[in-house]
Amino acid sequence: VMHCEMGLEQKRVYEAYKKEFQLYLNKQAADSLNRNSLHVLQGLMKLRQICNSPALLSDDEYYGDESAKLTVLMEQINSLKDNHKILVFSQFVGMLDLVKSALEKEEIEYAYLTGKTKKREEQVEDFQNDDKVRVFLISLKAGGTGLNLTKAEYVFLIDPWWNPAVENQAIDRAHRIGQENKVVAVRLITPNTIEEKIMELQSRKNELVQDLVHTDTTILKQLNKKDLMGML
Repeated sequence: VMHCEMGLEQKRVYEAYKKEFQLYLNKQAADSLNRNSLHVLQGLMKLRQICNSPALLSDDEYYGDESAKLTVLMEQINSLKDNHKILVFSQFVGMLDLVKSALEKEEIEYAYLTGKTKKREEQVEDFQNDDKVRVFLISLKAGGTGLNLTKAEYVFLIDPWWNPAVENQAIDRAHRIGQENKVVAVRLITPNTIEEKIMELQSRKNELVQDLVHTDTTILKQLNKKDLMGML
């Protein structure tokens, strides 16, 4: 786990939204959360997006693009890229696009795979066989299965998923037959945020991790109001 401490501006956006979400939850009766699950899920997702960068928020208002994770990730990529190939996973395509822009600015060649990518095999081939392609950006849902990426020695998970089995599936893309090197997996976590609470929840609530297939909705049904308030 690598901790990424938010700067003042990113923290200000996070704290403001957290307070607003706490007020909303406080007003809800415990049995009404499932009826209002869409609003609750949106609230949780926004907090997780801010941990990556406020630039991911889809509101009309602009909240800045400060990102402690992007800074830390690019430092890591720059220090590793000459001798290692690197996988970068995120659940948010918008975050991968921020990384993509940063890589282009530094003239670091990369492959890119999301659910909308038409020629998956081409991206895999480029990463596996072209020595100039040092980084592979992959959305967690698109890259969970069916990829054999044995050229990678470092795996960065930008954001924690409720279910660590999904994260482990992503890491296993590099742990395949033909891998000759040790694989280092790094989870980027923003301290004192919902991300740390997600990791605590993973270890406390076994039912969250028993099943590989989860949607946000099914996970929400396993959380009560006390759980949700505790995450904030």
